[in-house]
Amino acid sequence: MSTTERPRILVVGGGYVGLYAARRILKKMRYAEATVTVVDPRSYMTYQPFLPEAAAGSISPRHVVVPLRRVVRGAEVLTGRVTTIDQDRKVATIAPLVGEAYELPFDYLVIAMGAVSRTFPIPGLAEQGIGMKGIEEAIGLRNHVLEQLDKADSTTDEEVRRKALTFVFVGGGFAGAETIGEVEDLARDAAKYYQNVSREDMRFVLVDAADKILPEVGPKLGQYGKEHLESRGIEIYLETSMDSCVDGHVVLKNGLEVDSNTIVWTAGVKPNPALSRFGLPLGPRGHVDCNEKLQINGLDYAWAAGDNAQVPDMVGRKAGNPNAWCPPNAQHALRQAKVLGDNVVAGMRGFPQKEYSHANKGAVAGLGLHKGVAMIVVGKVKIKLKGRLAWYMHRGYHGMAMPTWNRKIRVFADWTLAMFLKREVVSLGAMETPREEFYEAAKPAPAPAAPAQEKAKAS
Repeated sequence: MSTTERPRILVVGGGYVGLYAARRILKKMRYAEATVTVVDPRSYMTYQPFLPEAAAGSISPRHVVVPLRRVVRGAEVLTGRVTTIDQDRKVATIAPLVGEAYELPFDYLVIAMGAVSRTFPIPGLAEQGIGMKGIEEAIGLRNHVLEQLDKADSTTDEEVRRKALTFVFVGGGFAGAETIGEVEDLARDAAKYYQNVSREDMRFVLVDAADKILPEVGPKLGQYGKEHLESRGIEIYLETSMDSCVDGHVVLKNGLEVDSNTIVWTAGVKPNPALSRFGLPLGPRGHVDCNEKLQINGLDYAWAAGDNAQVPDMVGRKAGNPNAWCPPNAQHALRQAKVLGDNVVAGMRGFPQKEYSHANKGAVAGLGLHKGVAMIVVGKVKIKLKGRLAWYMHRGYHGMAMPTWNRKIRVFADWTLAMFLKREVVSLGAMETPREEFYEAAKPAPAPAAPAQEKAKAS
């Protein structure tokens, strides 16, 4: 760790905003002008829009993540958590992966912690649910789904088989619709290699409390997405929610009950709850309250952006909506991070800072191989696409938005190889407990039972 007397810029979070903001600051800074310190529990950044494709095996999981130390060279990268921040003393408490917590002083602060899954106190959800916020969950979901096909193919118990082949997804936004579309594609392809499992044996259920899915692309494309998923045999239940899922017994508010080993939760996100311990002004939903320059209100040395920040949408406000806020998506996170980086350097030097303003460019979503919806905004014109062309737009946009050319090339290489090679359908479920087999081989053998004669003598 640095012992320099240079001012320290502390970046809390190594996600999209943290990564790009740190890179921008390092690029704009003069040599030895300040120390940039990035703190995150993981040593890599995850490009979340690609998690559904990673779960389906279309992209290698390693290509969806970007190693922080490789990309933000020149910065300190601490693998741990910021547990509390004392704003009066300008000191953060760091809890590393191992060892005692320690204090780290700073001069400038960037809050980029992102969001976590928004959950509700539903009985059984914590024990049965699978999230889709990290690459570990995407890999786990893929292995889990293929393992369910293995179970169903090998058992003679019809109840076990039915439960294994029922897949329930809660949440019909981008994450939910894209994940169920990709996973259904994976299961359909994998079923070709099983003697006793076919697509007709499987049941896919999508549940959402809203009255439509994919609200980000508008009602018409959302309706198209719904009809497309239903044409693939996916049951969609809107304006309903899940009451419980204890031991995999799913009970929906509309009365439907199913047994399932696979319950995927993608029902929205919320700001990281750790923000409440940082002494920051928070909005009504827990976001850090920022002004149009991404500066945290009331603090001239602190900035925030991305999913954990409440940032005014200046385009919407200038158009007459005084309550417009930037939505939590990758489009805004990328652009906010660059402006934030510039403003941190400008603030450090005492120069004027820039206002963040970005007009919505549209939205794209993939619903499986060669299937998607896209709404592109060109000026005041909205271009709506569906099917294969929208899918190309989805891949093209996110492929180019992927950080670093190293990862862009690897992702495009994965897609190119997939054009000529069949999808990989190997389950590596043993990854969840990699030492189990070795432990069984190495553990001490139990003591042999005493012969019956010796037992009689002892008595």
